[in-house]
Amino acid sequence: MNRSWKKWVGTLVIGVVMVGAAAGGSRSLPSTEAAGIQFSDVKSSHWASSAVQTAVAKGYVDGYTNGTFKPESSVSRAEFVKMIVAAMKLEVPTIGGKWYAGYVKAATGAGLYAPSDFANNDAGWNKTMTREEMARVAARAVGEKTSEDDKWMYLATKAGLIKGVGKGALAPSGLTTRAQSVVIIERILTTNEGGKLDSDRYAVGAAEILWHGTNIFTVMPEMLVTPDSDWKGKGKSSIEEMWNEKNMTITSKDGLYQGKLEALIAIDLADVNDPNRGLLGNVNELKWFNSDPTNKSLFIKDQKNSYVVYFKGKPVYNKDTKKYNNTKYLRYNILGFDTPDFDEFYKKGKMNKVAHVYLEDSGDFPAMIIPKRGSIQATDIQILLNTPASGSLRTEVELLKIRGTR
Repeated sequence: MNRSWKKWVGTLVIGVVMVGAAAGGSRSLPSTEAAGIQFSDVKSSHWASSAVQTAVAKGYVDGYTNGTFKPESSVSRAEFVKMIVAAMKLEVPTIGGKWYAGYVKAATGAGLYAPSDFANNDAGWNKTMTREEMARVAARAVGEKTSEDDKWMYLATKAGLIKGVGKGALAPSGLTTRAQSVVIIERILTTNEGGKLDSDRYAVGAAEILWHGTNIFTVMPEMLVTPDSDWKGKGKSSIEEMWNEKNMTITSKDGLYQGKLEALIAIDLADVNDPNRGLLGNVNELKWFNSDPTNKSLFIKDQKNSYVVYFKGKPVYNKDTKKYNNTKYLRYNILGFDTPDFDEFYKKGKMNKVAHVYLEDSGDFPAMIIPKRGSIQATDIQILLNTPASGSLRTEVELLKIRGTR
């Protein structure tokens, strides 16, 4: 995914390399002096207080001579790489030129930086580091690998290195601060020492959407399972890569219709704090369809032990509305969650299989509901997009096909 980077200018003094002093600014405290200091701007109640004190005690970052730490000051790429190289105790070669040259060499050798990330020059290293760039370095520091630039945030959040800045908010283009830097570096050190980190599930879900357009593997992992043999040795590194991102755009065979799925978003109805719940509008008004158009009393609010899968997308163009139904929503389907008792579903309105969600009439809301329990699997789980037509005009693409729990 393309990213637009914000440019901020700020002078920071970090570690034993006294950048501010060289520029005529305040000299930072040596770590031996700063250890144990309670900074005036980092109270014990500050979210990063513990990490700041630990980082200063370890000596890879310092405070300022006026007793502050400036936790919200932004950090350049060079300053961040200096901190992580020092924290990981990597060997830093002596290189002439810019103050950060040795740290860059060490980071490159350790696989934390690659020239393809950004230009290895003064302009590149002096830019403020974004949270997405920080996630890339952090994931590499704990041994993660990927060839997909938009997957680094997912790997970092799943490993517990990066948490959200709010409920389900990642701010990938946001600027990295001194407080964030030391917190993430301490998490890296904990991981590399064999420690376990808790992940922020909402952040992981948001990162999964940024990566490949869906959060289903984060939100409903117990349902989306398959033997490792279905993906190992087939050019994939995990089950998540069985999602066919390239099929999120569907074009009719005659080229007259095209639709695009922007994101497939799973929402846990049992979680009132689910960050994507707002996509459903007034949950109390939404119903589910059991194929009886006269039954308007089946509300999803009564099905809390279920997931709603929301198809966020729309037609790109429709050049023949006679051939292709003129609808503002995509056509889709989810197969594989079947009923063990047809009378229970069709006659008694018991949710024991996947069903369409609607507001007033079937087809007026882009979502399906899947019960967490009660359904059976007679076939593989499939998530499909299709063109709004029938017969020879119908085109269908597969977004996912896995075996599930059967």
